[in-house]
Amino acid sequence: MQNRENSMSENALRNIDLNKVPKHIAIIMDGNGRWAQMRGMPRTMGHRAGVEALKRIVKFCHKIGVKYLTVYAFSTENWKRPQSEIGILMSLLKEYVRKQLDELHTNNVRIEILGDLSPLSADVKEAIYYACERTKNNSGLVFNLALNYGGRAELVNAVKQIVDDVQKGKLICSEITENTLEKYLFTKNCPDPELLIRTSGEMRLSNFLLWQVAYSEIVVVPECWPDFNENSLVEAVRIFQNRERRFGGIKKVEQTND
Repeated sequence: MQNRENSMSENALRNIDLNKVPKHIAIIMDGNGRWAQMRGMPRTMGHRAGVEALKRIVKFCHKIGVKYLTVYAFSTENWKRPQSEIGILMSLLKEYVRKQLDELHTNNVRIEILGDLSPLSADVKEAIYYACERTKNNSGLVFNLALNYGGRAELVNAVKQIVDDVQKGKLICSEITENTLEKYLFTKNCPDPELLIRTSGEMRLSNFLLWQVAYSEIVVVPECWPDFNENSLVEAVRIFQNRERRFGGIKKVEQTND
């Protein structure tokens, strides 16, 4: 089965230009629970299947030359879920980090965290901090895990830090620009995503990277996250490559006509 999937992804690669793969891809991994319920299984099985999908996508992004991959692993709003489900999610997160760390490190992947880890349990934080420390000098794919992350909370946190630095005389209020604010975001060390993918067909951002996706190309796919695979990613990249990114400008054909 795995060989067949590898063959399909190799064929799919012919549909995209590997020299124009997005430098930064962000993914809202949605639909684990629905995937499980449609199959008569508990939601926890969907989350476990989602972890398997994540393993495949991280490897494939590394393979095709993506430089930054950011995934929405746990939002600030996810704390509203049943405590039992939160416990499973945290357990799976810890399991993923520990089991995949050797392979990620061998493949030169650097793990970074976006979000506030303070509410997480000590054992989960320990596993995450260790993974970040071990891979901090790697120069390959930067794998951003958005944990206890919310776009609004990120912006509020950035504003608070800016106000504090203005009060301390480190910043002059009149000289604050967009570039200034970006230096206070969790993503200060990476470029904005060129491509944002959301699975399960939902048409919303769900408080994810609100500042950073201002000009990202958005591709929404019908598959729930556990069904998202290498071929799905190639198709999203193909769609991206067939769009004209104008950043508020006009189409080239309109410029020619003018």
